[in-house]
Amino acid sequence: MSAQALINLAYIAAAILFIYGIKMLGSAVTARRGNIISSIGMLLAVVVTLLNKDIIGPNYLWIAVGIGIGALAGGLAAKLVKMTSMPEMVALFNGFGGLASLLVGWAEYEKIIARGKGGWDEYLLQTGGNPYFTSTVIILCVLIGGVTFTGSMFAYGKLSGFIAGRARVFTGQKAINALLLGGVIAVGAYFTVQYNDLYTAHRLIVVVVGLSMLLGVMGVAPIGGGDMPVVISLLNSCSGLAAALAGFVINNNVLIVAGCLVGASGFILTVIMCKAMNRNIAHVLFSGMGATVQKSGDGEQGEVKAISVQDAYYVLESAGNVIFVPGYGMALAQAQHVVRELGDILQENGTQVRYAVHPVAGRMPGHMNVLLAEANVPYDELVEMDDVNPTMPTVDVAIVIGANDVVNPAALEDESSPIYVHEAKTTFVLKRSLAAGFAGVQNGLFFMPNTCMLFGDAKASLSALIAEFKEG
Repeated sequence: MSAQALINLAYIAAAILFIYGIKMLGSAVTARRGNIISSIGMLLAVVVTLLNKDIIGPNYLWIAVGIGIGALAGGLAAKLVKMTSMPEMVALFNGFGGLASLLVGWAEYEKIIARGKGGWDEYLLQTGGNPYFTSTVIILCVLIGGVTFTGSMFAYGKLSGFIAGRARVFTGQKAINALLLGGVIAVGAYFTVQYNDLYTAHRLIVVVVGLSMLLGVMGVAPIGGGDMPVVISLLNSCSGLAAALAGFVINNNVLIVAGCLVGASGFILTVIMCKAMNRNIAHVLFSGMGATVQKSGDGEQGEVKAISVQDAYYVLESAGNVIFVPGYGMALAQAQHVVRELGDILQENGTQVRYAVHPVAGRMPGHMNVLLAEANVPYDELVEMDDVNPTMPTVDVAIVIGANDVVNPAALEDESSPIYVHEAKTTFVLKRSLAAGFAGVQNGLFFMPNTCMLFGDAKASLSALIAEFKEG
């Protein structure tokens, strides 16, 4: 068996490990093992690729330096990052993934240019590719990689607070973005037909790099903070697509498979999240969501009823059915452990306890699931929005913990609202103040007659409730 056949078999094995690992991520029970299995698949793919004689050559020292720097950066990030900063880290990873694909596509074209007039003929002879297909793949790799990089960096700025989370819109923005998109597509198309004119094509690819990066910023800027989880999911899909295109550029099968897996799974997740908000992807990307709802949602809408910890205890003590609705406020207060402790106490008191997790709760997909899993909340006690909504009228108490942007009654009346509502016989909202959430939308839930506000730090309030149960 030839060396190339062995390499391809190893790539197939790595792809199988990727698929199996991703499948295991669907359950909190098997997610850790799935992550390890996928990592083993990636290690196998990297080792086999490095053993390829065409790659090692005299560049092994640079490869070793790159691996060392990457391993150190990744290890430190995984060890030091706080759970509240996890969304920002995911945005950074998406961005760097897009940048890596852009550099691969661009570098491969620079190699063709370096070979001179016969560069394309030599490259196509080695890869067996079609010139128009190959040039199209290169330009798409650069385009999608550039959009993913700067879009993710802008999303990172919003999530981390360096940039205000509100939607940034101005007159004529949609027209400008449309012209920008049309321009980059036109330049890219011209590149594919001028591929053999190295002087012209080289300048065209530089223009595509610049326009794609500008398009990434302009595309994310008009998207409001409440849609950031959808943006992260979509950019994750784009980073996978860019990686798959990079695989076509360098003729690497495992990179194509891995990129397609990431791209498809990210897109499916994006569709699921949009469906949970009663909207579609086009609405999120092109409607300037955030600016409209900020105008319509400003101002108080009635009187607020505050409740003390002791009064909240009396209500919970007699409740037969309680649902926790976690959000970013729980992450910010690091309150997931006291949430689980209060849930355990309620169960010991004979109360049915469930945890309702909205698909866009937090700052990234699955943010609340990760936090609750960290606190050892049983996976079967987590319920999705579609399953819990029909049962809400029978719930005695719903405890909303910083989930301002996913429990707004406006979603029942306003189709443009990015958020959904949960109603129960009694609702406790744990919040520091009446300030609007990350989406910039005032929440009418606060002013409803069955809502009681428990002001203060979520962790401190829940700890006080736990103390009341232990003393009682």
